[in-house]
Amino acid sequence: MHKSIQRTTMRTLTAMLLALAVALLASPSALAEEGGGYANANINVHDQASLQRGARLFMNYCVGCHSLKYMRYSQMAEGLGLTEKQVMENLNFTGAKFGEPIVSAMPEADAGTWFGKVPPDLSLEVSAKGADWVSAYLKAFYLDPATNSGWNNTVFPNVAMPFPLWQLQGEQVAVMNPAEGENPATVKELKLAHPGSLTPAQYDQAVRDLTAFLAWVSTPDELVRSHIGAWVVLYLVLFTLFALVLKKEYWKDVH
Repeated sequence: MHKSIQRTTMRTLTAMLLALAVALLASPSALAEEGGGYANANINVHDQASLQRGARLFMNYCVGCHSLKYMRYSQMAEGLGLTEKQVMENLNFTGAKFGEPIVSAMPEADAGTWFGKVPPDLSLEVSAKGADWVSAYLKAFYLDPATNSGWNNTVFPNVAMPFPLWQLQGEQVAVMNPAEGENPATVKELKLAHPGSLTPAQYDQAVRDLTAFLAWVSTPDELVRSHIGAWVVLYLVLFTLFALVLKKEYWKDVH
């Protein structure tokens, strides 16, 4: 009888170990990307070079309007493998101190006047909407003279934000489906009318880098957590083996 109990206990411990391993190693950003109907962003937050390129893009094209108030320059340097000198000379355009949060230099009052609302902080953008959404959004801008900014977006229609990356991607125009009765015309597809400084493949890579950086900003402890998780799983495996040996020794005299 005790052998049957041993087998049952072993199966239970194995199932618990597998469940813990999955829970520890699962990526929160991957869970956030489920659903939505958007193409896979194909990002890798463990690719440090991609994160560094994404940080450069954000600081050059986005920080003029958007903040990352939950991320400090010092934290970014440590997480991305950069020195204080590299960050302060190449990624700090607001005059902030090394230990201060990444905050846009744009006054909120002016932002509200120019755009109708204050541009949102992007610290948790990927956590809130998913990397697939952010990637699709950055590829979906097109020229639209009917809007105040001159731009529209198929993922976020009538967005008040002008397109900050147009010099890189170029200018897209919308091919429309004709209106039918009371139904207005809709966007059928987007075509690149005037190429930017990057080829489509290069722009796709730039979007991956920028999205990966924002994903890392949303969960900056993910890199550390994944490394610690591997050691935790190893510890659990060794502890389970030890527990099984101890259990066998304990039960050997039980009849």
